[in-house]
Amino acid sequence: MNPTTTTGFRLDDGQIEVVDPFVAKCLRERTIAERVAMVFDANRTMRGLIEARLRMDRPSWSDQQIAAEIARRMLHGTV
Repeated sequence: MNPTTTTGFRLDDGQIEVVDPFVAKCLRERTIAERVAMVFDANRTMRGLIEARLRMDRPSWSDQQIAAEIARRMLHGTV
């Protein structure tokens, strides 16, 4: 399987995805603390997005049910 994306990068089962050189440069310029903060920010954003969707889809759910579903999705996937 050798589909080409709009960026021209080939994606197949044997290819390791490579970070864009500009992104790699930006990450190298950050301190370890800044990179860790980015991970926590991404985690918080993901939790917020999942919560917003759940509150739309399941308005009758309690905060505890919402929190449990967020944890389930983040730990085990959404299958």
